[in-house]
Amino acid sequence: MRRRQFVKFIGGVALAWPLNARAQSAGKLYRIGYFNAGAAGSRMERAFVEALRELGWMEGQNIAFEYRFAEGHSDRLPGMATELVHLKVDVIVANGTLASLAAKQATSTIPIVTAPAGDPLGSGLVPSLAHPGGNVTGLSLMAPDLGGKRLELLKELLPDVSRAAILWNATNPYAEDVFRETDRAARTLRITLQSLEVRSPDDFDTAFEAAKVQRPEGLITVEDPLTVGYRKQIVDFAARNRLPAIHGVREFVEAGGLVAYGASLSDLSRRAATYVDKILKGTKPADLPVQQPTKFEFIVNLSAAKALGLTMPPSLLARADEVIE
Repeated sequence: MRRRQFVKFIGGVALAWPLNARAQSAGKLYRIGYFNAGAAGSRMERAFVEALRELGWMEGQNIAFEYRFAEGHSDRLPGMATELVHLKVDVIVANGTLASLAAKQATSTIPIVTAPAGDPLGSGLVPSLAHPGGNVTGLSLMAPDLGGKRLELLKELLPDVSRAAILWNATNPYAEDVFRETDRAARTLRITLQSLEVRSPDDFDTAFEAAKVQRPEGLITVEDPLTVGYRKQIVDFAARNRLPAIHGVREFVEAGGLVAYGASLSDLSRRAATYVDKILKGTKPADLPVQQPTKFEFIVNLSAAKALGLTMPPSLLARADEVIE
C-alpha cells in the first residue's frame, strides 16, 4: 500500500472509530411496559422510576416507558397487555394481581415483573416462589393475615365494637384471601362483619349506601389498585359518617384516613426495579425467586382521630411507625 493510500486509510479509521464508540456507548434503548388497574402518578410508580434511575437506567437515554393505566376498570387490562406485547417491549412491569394475570395470559416469552402481585402462587402466576420457572417473577404482597390484625387494631381502638364493615375488590383473588382471613378473625372476636364488595369505580356509591343502612361501627379497607385509586372517596365517606377506619396502606392516611397497617408499596416497587435491572442485564426471570414483603408500616393520623372525637390508646401510639399530627 502506498503511503498516501495508507494515510488516507488510517484517517478513515480514525474518523470512523469515534462514531462506532459513540454508538456502542449509547447502547440499546430498552422498552419497559408499565401498567396496572389503577391510575397514573402513584407513589409506587414514582418509587419504581426513581429506583431504576439510581441503578443507572435513565428515561430517554437507555430506557423508554410504555405506560398503560386501567383507571379502576379491570376489564381493560387484557387489551392493554396485548398492546404491550405487540409493541415488543423488553419487559412488562405489572402492578397488582389482575394486571399480572393479564400479562401472563398475553405472553409466555416477554419477562414479566410483578410489582407486586397479591398472591403469585395462589393465583397461578408462578408454580413456585423459590423457582418461578417461567417468564414471571417479582414481588408478592402475600400477607392475608394482616386482615385479622387490622380487625384486632380496630378492637383495640374501639373496645366495644360489635359491627364492622370490610371494603374489598371482589375481582381480586388476593383481596378475597384477605377478606376470608378478616372474616375468620371477626368470628373469633365476636364481631359481625359486613362485606362491601366493589368490582369497578361504579360500585363505590352502592357499597357506601349499603354501609349506611347497616351502620357499622368501624371500617376496614383491603389494599388493591382499585381501592387505592379511589382512596380519597373512601376516606371522605368514612369522615362524613364518623366511621373509624383501618386501611391497608399508608396512601389512605396521606389522603386523610385514620390508620394504615400493611406492607410498604413503595418498598416493593423499589425492589421490583432491581428485578428489571437484572433482567435487562441478562438474568432470566425463571432464575429470580419471588420475594415476600419485608417492610410493614403502622401509621396513625391524630388529626383524623381528633375530627372523629377519638382518643388514640397509648398502646397503639407506642407501636406506630409514624404519627401524623
